[in-house]
Amino acid sequence: MGYEKSIEAFEEAYRVIPGGVDSPVRAFAGVGGTPPFIEKGEGGYLYDIDNNLYIDFVQSWGPLIFGHCDSDIETAVIDAVRRGLSFGAPTTVETALAEEIVSLFDAIDKVRFVSSGTEAVMSALRLARGYTGRDDIVKFTGCYHGHSDSLLVQAGSGAATFGNPSSPGVPADLTKHTLLAQYNNIESVKKCFAESKEGIACIIIEPIAGNMGLVPAEETFLEALRSLCDAHGALLIFDEVMSGFRASLTGAQGLTSVKPDIVTLGKVIGGGMPVGAFGARAGIMAHLSPEGPVYQAGTLSGNPVAMAAGLAALKKLKHRPGLYVELGRHAKKLMNGFKRAADQANIPMVTDVRGSMFGFFFSDKPVNNFEEALENDSEMFARFHKGMLDRGIYLACSAYETGFISSQTSDEMIDVAIRAASDVLKEISESEA
Repeated sequence: MGYEKSIEAFEEAYRVIPGGVDSPVRAFAGVGGTPPFIEKGEGGYLYDIDNNLYIDFVQSWGPLIFGHCDSDIETAVIDAVRRGLSFGAPTTVETALAEEIVSLFDAIDKVRFVSSGTEAVMSALRLARGYTGRDDIVKFTGCYHGHSDSLLVQAGSGAATFGNPSSPGVPADLTKHTLLAQYNNIESVKKCFAESKEGIACIIIEPIAGNMGLVPAEETFLEALRSLCDAHGALLIFDEVMSGFRASLTGAQGLTSVKPDIVTLGKVIGGGMPVGAFGARAGIMAHLSPEGPVYQAGTLSGNPVAMAAGLAALKKLKHRPGLYVELGRHAKKLMNGFKRAADQANIPMVTDVRGSMFGFFFSDKPVNNFEEALENDSEMFARFHKGMLDRGIYLACSAYETGFISSQTSDEMIDVAIRAASDVLKEISESEA
């Protein structure tokens, strides 16, 4: 494939946009090369400005569960745009979308809309701190919850430690209240509770981690987190910005018996438009302004166009109860095919699937946490990614991201991707022989 126009576009963008991109992972730093600049999407495909065609397994990092340019969502958006782009005032479509979400999630009585997943998590943490009157929070290394200051921390020595800022511009005084634990390691969480002098306001976790690759939390681990929170009067937050409506119609909560206190959502609930949300039982949400003292606001929160897109998407999901079976079948078929191709090339690979989410590591053992994810052969991933891209297979451009199946992903597309994976892995294996 040729990428001449994309290379030129990247150079032009670099002159006026930091790094040439508006979100760092898009720069292809983890895989090398130049990111294709996208011209359009149709169903399960992408076209770049060089007129290359790709089978899309990223789907805008999750939101497009019905693929690109879904006619129902498109119609809802166009109708909304004709009525006005933004009002900064209440609309009935906000209530309609909120009712759909509340009807599906047992943990949510009320929901507040924002404009991004980062905002949703930031606001959920503020609410948890305001509700409990405590400052300390527990997060897990490898779980990404947006770029708000309290959550941009890296692990120090030991399983649990007060976090140090992992980005300049983040004050240490802010992150000192963020304690870090190891995913799927309950002893590291207990250590956080033991070391907190001011008390823990909440534990925040991706119940299905999607930013260290796809790494699901073990059921016994989630149960232990619930018990710890109950024993200490802390809240349990499920960050389902990625897994919400992706792992199942009710996200990770459709796969576990553990009930969180607060849930954050995004991506699918906007149907491709910028949106986020956080919700909880009524007693917790009553602490949020204007009912309570915990302040949160946003001019574009509940934007009518985003609400219309999300409402159309959720209604379609509810009316297609068998969709998740089909999405899961396709995800498993893809991962089984990748694993078979890797085995034939004598290249270690482990895979996992949760609903329409899939992930794979170039590793010879299962991955249960971020530390084990870092042992993945990232150089092998970069070579694999480049080979797949050149064959028209668009995968996430990082070894630590999750892939997505859409309703527009066909068996034929998956067969093409598996054949491409077989060719690429065979070439890599032969080059190392």
